[in-house]
Amino acid sequence: MRRVVTGHDASGRSVVVSDGPVPRSREFRSLPGWVSRLPWATEPGEPASVAGEDPTPKITSLLPAPGGTRFIVLTFPPDAAMADPAFDPAAFDEEQRADSPGLAELMEPDGMHRTPTVDYAIVLDGEILLELDDGHRTHLSTGDIVIQNATRHNWHNPTPHPTTMAFILIGTPHP
Repeated sequence: MRRVVTGHDASGRSVVVSDGPVPRSREFRSLPGWVSRLPWATEPGEPASVAGEDPTPKITSLLPAPGGTRFIVLTFPPDAAMADPAFDPAAFDEEQRADSPGLAELMEPDGMHRTPTVDYAIVLDGEILLELDDGHRTHLSTGDIVIQNATRHNWHNPTPHPTTMAFILIGTPHP
């Protein structure tokens, strides 16, 4: 995945300051096909970066504080990968905690979770099911968007193909 970052030169003109792969990206060993990327993040009250400095190395939590943002791109392997006898849930949990601090701790054993954020979710490629508290599942496919209003949810990929989604998390006060 390519990330292009803009900024300004010394005379204030718009320029591309970075063009390359997402530097904070991880392909999980414990669950082949699971890929987590953090292309960008902002902290509450932080002004736009004039020089386009990369904030991602200093981010210690993928859960933004109220007013902060996180731009996360996830690739979900087929659910069948978790049914494979080689799948080690403890190793996956350990990798999740290392890769996604702040979010990983909110995951329930069945994958359900709730964050104090408004999330804009976009299916970039593939199909996925959104599950809510009542067990109802909504089918989503490429191009569909979901607005999560701090709701408890889970994602399921019942297809034989990976699904890639973009998530923009905006920290909100706890509801």
